Amino acid sequence: MAITKKSNKIQKLLNQKTMRTINVKKFGFATGSTAALIYIGCILVMATVGYSGTVKFFNSILHGIDTTSIVRMNVPFWEAGMGIVQVFIIGWLVGACIAAIYNISSKSV
Repeated sequence: MAITKKSNKIQKLLNQKTMRTINVKKFGFATGSTAALIYIGCILVMATVGYSGTVKFFNSILHGIDTTSIVRMNVPFWEAGMGIVQVFIIGWLVGACIAAIYNISSKSV
C-alpha cells in the first residue's frame, strides 16, 4: 500500500507541467530589488569603513583594479537616492529582458 501511494505521488509530480514561462514583471522586480539591495550594501560599506576601507573593499572585489581615483566619499543624500532608483530601473530592465528572452526561446522548443 505505501509503495502504491508513493508511486502515485511521484506520478502526479511527473505529470505536472514544468516551468515553461517566467513572469516578466515579477522577474524584473526581483532582479531590480536585488540590484538596489547591493547598491545599499555599497552605501553601508562606504559609510562604515571610511575611504581606505572602501578602496580596499572595492579593490578586492574587482580583482585588484585600483579604485583610488574613482572612489568619492562625499556623495549627497539625494544623489545616493537617485542611484538606488536608477540601479533598480536598470536591474528591472535586465531581469525583464532575461525573462522575455527565456519565454521566447522556450516557445520554439
